[in-house]
Amino acid sequence: MRLLSYLLSVLAIGFMVFNATKINFDTPFEKESYTAILTTLAGGCAVLIFTILRVVKKIDRTVKEKS
Repeated sequence: MRLLSYLLSVLAIGFMVFNATKINFDTPFEKESYTAILTTLAGGCAVLIFTILRVVKKIDRTVKEKS
């Protein structure tokens, strides 16, 4: 599970970088730039969710070891 979360996080970061290059900063809320902004934010959310998942799993393992 840990390996999968790292793999998906790296994939999400790759999508974020790719879509950040597609943003036209002169008109960021038009056509393809708007889509690129949304997908960049979605990738950031995915990275955050996988980070939270890894922390929760680590806490769960620690609690189980103490019991």
